[in-house]
Amino acid sequence: MEKLKYALYTGCTARESTPELLKSTMAIADKLGIELVLLDEASCCGASHLQDFDDMLSLVLNARNICYAEKLGLDMVTICNTCQLNTSLTKDRLDNDPVLKAKVNEKLAEVGLEYKGTATVKHFLYALQDDYGYDKIQDQVTKPMTDTNIASFYGCHNIRPSHLQNKTNGAENPYKPVSLDNLVSALGGNPVDYESKNKCCGFHVELQNPTTANRLSGAAMTDAIDNNADVMVTPCPLCHLRMDVQQHGISKEIGREVNIPVLHLPQMVGIALGIAPEDLGLNHNVVEVNV
Repeated sequence: MEKLKYALYTGCTARESTPELLKSTMAIADKLGIELVLLDEASCCGASHLQDFDDMLSLVLNARNICYAEKLGLDMVTICNTCQLNTSLTKDRLDNDPVLKAKVNEKLAEVGLEYKGTATVKHFLYALQDDYGYDKIQDQVTKPMTDTNIASFYGCHNIRPSHLQNKTNGAENPYKPVSLDNLVSALGGNPVDYESKNKCCGFHVELQNPTTANRLSGAAMTDAIDNNADVMVTPCPLCHLRMDVQQHGISKEIGREVNIPVLHLPQMVGIALGIAPEDLGLNHNVVEVNV
């Protein structure tokens, strides 16, 4: 198989709040023989909030990030659900509106860039599923996650809106997503079937209404626990921040102790591939991981 090569858009969170995500992503890419070129010039995607204040600025910002992948002649992969949504939404709007694209390029010309629409934007999860192949990952598993019940938490933005995300997520069904569960199976783990796997973690209302955020996270996590999950896994660092870091507040809010390890997607893959815990940044996880 020809070596896969992508431009990696890290977003903010994987560089600052969850450095273990970037570390583990690079570790498994190296192990699998996938080349990831960091887009160090790129900036924040706006985190699903900027467009509420300045839609044009949001479009220009995200188009600028895509331009750096285009300059390399590479498709872009993301490792954050919200980054995936904002970047792919910008691409979709510009690719289908020549007038809007011209307005955005007028601003980009001020920094010597032009958005052309030549780069695909997809989450790393779906690059592993559709481009690399779970069967090839399975062939390289050295530490199968046997007897580990793993609850996949998909979050919102990788699977919704489906008319947008289905262009790059293998036509994932937002009501019954399977990509993460299939990856768990390929790694030798036992996927947990539970109703809340496609619900919202509450991250985007945390500042305005932490009570609601804790209740949303708590509902999903207790659902996983009640269905015998030993660990949870998510492809989104924002969901991870909610569910790994905030377990004390969640427990207090819902009146029930919540204590379950939460893995980043590449950490889970890395464990099964036999990568050392320190190379996966497992020491950064708030809830200790023993799998």
